[in-house]
Amino acid sequence: MGRRPFRSRLLGVLLLPFLLLLAACGGGAEADDTSAAAEGAAGGVTVTHAQGTTTVPGTPKKAVVFDLGALATLDELGVPVAGVPVVENLPDRLAKFGTDAYPKVGSLFEPDYEKVNALAPDLIVVAGRSSAAYKELAKIAPTVDLTVDNATFLSSLRERTEALGAIFGKQAEVERRLDAIDASVAEVKAKAGDRTGLVVLTTGGKLSAYGPGSRFGLIHDALGVKPAAEGLSTDTHGNAISAEFVAKTDPDLLYVVDRDAAVGENGKAAKQVLDNKLVNGTKAAENGKIVYLDPFSWYLAPTALSSVDGMVKAVGDSLS
Repeated sequence: MGRRPFRSRLLGVLLLPFLLLLAACGGGAEADDTSAAAEGAAGGVTVTHAQGTTTVPGTPKKAVVFDLGALATLDELGVPVAGVPVVENLPDRLAKFGTDAYPKVGSLFEPDYEKVNALAPDLIVVAGRSSAAYKELAKIAPTVDLTVDNATFLSSLRERTEALGAIFGKQAEVERRLDAIDASVAEVKAKAGDRTGLVVLTTGGKLSAYGPGSRFGLIHDALGVKPAAEGLSTDTHGNAISAEFVAKTDPDLLYVVDRDAAVGENGKAAKQVLDNKLVNGTKAAENGKIVYLDPFSWYLAPTALSSVDGMVKAVGDSLS
């Protein structure tokens, strides 16, 4: 093969630095992308929760979960957990968490910090009843507080559940389930019309009432059932009321949560508490619209995806 002309060789020499610069820039951009991806994976996922932000390094392999709503949701998403609180009366779908197969790390209110530490978790989940333990638990491992704001229940639920989805790489499934809940909520709200409702909780033979913005406010705030009583407190324990109060408000629908049944305490069942002349004279009683709500879903695990599904359905059925 003959030698290339001098001009051609000179052009190649002059172009070489330019070509090398382009290659370096292109390679640098690709390297930057790869580096950013690696840094993101190494840095884990940073999520916002009820008590700030937490970075979870990588997908957790050993999660300790103190909240029943989060526990049920993770189970539905196929995410294993390493430690759970002691809870009586779990429904069949969660009964396995009451067995010795799952180490117990305290109660819903009081963690056993030594047992948590011994498990060496890479994530701890608290919410609601266990949220006061957040700061101490955060000293052991990355901790998130998934407490849902009752005043904005559905939007807050979405934020908290999306955080779980991001941590465990279950974003698509979480979005699908949340979108389905939103669709169901819209259908139920369209059925509510002008009907009024009163939500009561029974425990130890006594009654408490709850209204909009409360722990059971979903019925009014999102599902459109008008409150039969105005001005009820949003306090966790509701307003202490009597059968006379129920008779006076005379709701179209009376929704009942039996706390004793939820926590396994002995006491008068909700139906016994409400079986009296005053309550039986209400429109709700006369029209067969005293609705006994599932105590586990409404009282113990109201933020589980399956619980919210069931809660929306129960109210929808009551409006049929």
